[in-house]
Amino acid sequence: MPEPLGGMVLYPVPESVGRARRWFRTFTEPLHLPCSVVDDCVLMVSELVTNAVLYGSAEGPWRVRVDWCRVGGALRVEVHNPGCPAHVRLRSPSATEAHGRGLLLVDALADEWWSAPSRHGGTLVAFVVHQAFKPD
Repeated sequence: MPEPLGGMVLYPVPESVGRARRWFRTFTEPLHLPCSVVDDCVLMVSELVTNAVLYGSAEGPWRVRVDWCRVGGALRVEVHNPGCPAHVRLRSPSATEAHGRGLLLVDALADEWWSAPSRHGGTLVAFVVHQAFKPD
């Protein structure tokens, strides 16, 4: 059963990407995760919040939500935003394209990732890092 560890709610503005990175580091510090896990998760959170800010949309005011939980020895991070799950896909950008590599980074760094409808409405993109926590 997942053990909720923390979360944050962000405005859908570019400044929220840096805020998400800083807050994730701060909020996960008491968990004593290995530096490499935190660094990889910060990069993936940054990419997914960027995508949420760029591609999320709603009829009225909306927020980006980031939640993380422990599942056994694994850390699962979820990013929720308005929008249609069908828009989440890996791209193959050319060498000259400036964008389009966010999910490729997530795919390379996470042990698993997926997208689905969010329980908050809109889209969920989640990733898992196995063995993020030291065995008890």
